[in-house]
Amino acid sequence: MLPWLWLPLWAAAALAAIFQHGPMPMYSTRTLSVAWEMWLHHSVLVPYLNGLPYSDKPPLLLWLIQAGWAVAGVNDVWPRLLEVLLGAIQLVLAWRLARSLFPQDVRIAHATAWILLAFTYGFLFGLQVMYEVLLADCVLAALLCLAPAAHGKAPRFGGYMLALGLGLLTKGPVMLLHAGVPWLLGPLWSERARRERRSWYCRGGLSCLAACALLLAWALSAAWVGGKAYQRMLLVHQTAGRVVDAFAHAHPFWWYLPVLPVLAFPFTLWPRLWSALLRWRVPLEPGARLLLAWLVPVLLGFSAISGKQAYYLLPEFACMAMLMAFTLVRATAAGAANSRWLSPWPLALLLAATGSGLIALEALVAHHVLSDPIYATMASHSLPFGVLYLLLALVLALPRRGELYRVAGVGLAATVAANGLFSLTLWPAYDFAPVSRLVAEAQRENRPVACLDSNDGQYTFLGRLTRPIEQLHGVQALQQWSDRHADGLVIVYPKRLSQADHAQAVYIQPFRGISLAVWPARSLAKALPQEDL
Repeated sequence: MLPWLWLPLWAAAALAAIFQHGPMPMYSTRTLSVAWEMWLHHSVLVPYLNGLPYSDKPPLLLWLIQAGWAVAGVNDVWPRLLEVLLGAIQLVLAWRLARSLFPQDVRIAHATAWILLAFTYGFLFGLQVMYEVLLADCVLAALLCLAPAAHGKAPRFGGYMLALGLGLLTKGPVMLLHAGVPWLLGPLWSERARRERRSWYCRGGLSCLAACALLLAWALSAAWVGGKAYQRMLLVHQTAGRVVDAFAHAHPFWWYLPVLPVLAFPFTLWPRLWSALLRWRVPLEPGARLLLAWLVPVLLGFSAISGKQAYYLLPEFACMAMLMAFTLVRATAAGAANSRWLSPWPLALLLAATGSGLIALEALVAHHVLSDPIYATMASHSLPFGVLYLLLALVLALPRRGELYRVAGVGLAATVAANGLFSLTLWPAYDFAPVSRLVAEAQRENRPVACLDSNDGQYTFLGRLTRPIEQLHGVQALQQWSDRHADGLVIVYPKRLSQADHAQAVYIQPFRGISLAVWPARSLAKALPQEDL
């Protein structure tokens, strides 16, 4: 039956998309480089980046990557398959959690899975070899252990402790915000928690302490092995230092509000969902109250800190999907109006406009209506994708049943197509494999390599580098380094390529709106004062 097709459909789409291009800088390349350097150093406890202990993340994801490498050797296939597997687990756990919170209506669980698989941002970011999907799995597993309390049953605090501990080993103390706060707010959504407060907080508190002990056991062991500098970074900077920096308010408090509709795309362009949300009535069911006790504190918590990133909310995508599914199913059960104006016509219009624009793109470029080189690059493959988007718009426009399945399926297909068009046209500007091979060849020839200002490990795994790339800050550091390494190479990121870049750089390529150039160190040191890099 159609409701059960969500898992194979998502798996096929994810496998097709994740192998369309190589690891994305800086997200995937940095994670893979840390895993590679751990492998290179034969290090189990201490992650490394650029030859130095890396204190930004705990090692659970890195352990999983290396477990696959231990079986099949170092490659970039296993980490991608691992991300697809973790994404599939996320879908299954979201379905199970929705089934546990709303046992009286299986349609809510099915709708949750269909909505979650189609979130455009969530799907694309889930293709990155990063920590958030594994963190989302741990959060869902933890809340699944608490969920029985929504209906008067005993929570599984043993499983909650294990899931919490694994989440802490995935991304550190932020796991306590994602999965610890819903436990703290238990009396708001659970009659059992209200009735047995002492047991709820004592057993849950012991679970949290045991989970934190698991993280602390790794941190102390790694700090012992990693040396004094790593001890300071891991045990001081990652706690007090980050708390101080977090409240610098680099972004306004309300920053996430305009981001939420983007994260919920394509469903933000489905009027029926907005109609259902407007029909919310109190009092809410315990399951819905748990979801709000999960989502609202996380939003407030991340809004209070300065380091705001959209992907921080990835573990809450399942929560948003469940809330949407709950409102849609409840509105249907209450006999909501079935006007054609509630159909996904805004999404159909957007797809039709996108398709028409892609079909016309080659002509627009030829007549100099669009002059940016990006459009010229995309025009070489835009026609078939434009036709595809028009067909997807037609699927939505036709009056048929199964609106949720059509919105989710069309949204997923459009996302995979957009990723394919990007891979065929714009990916070379993001591909660090050629320059990484150049750096690896230089190291084999014993030529030192440095990077001016920016080095996040984007070359290390791709080139399988065995020595770190030195990072230079400023012209004076470059001058001193070039004096010591006359035959060295330096990687720079000029805002625009000059005649000197074309004449003297040994390698150049576009990169994310700017450029990348590899210069002989002495030539760059002489040219740099005259060049606007």
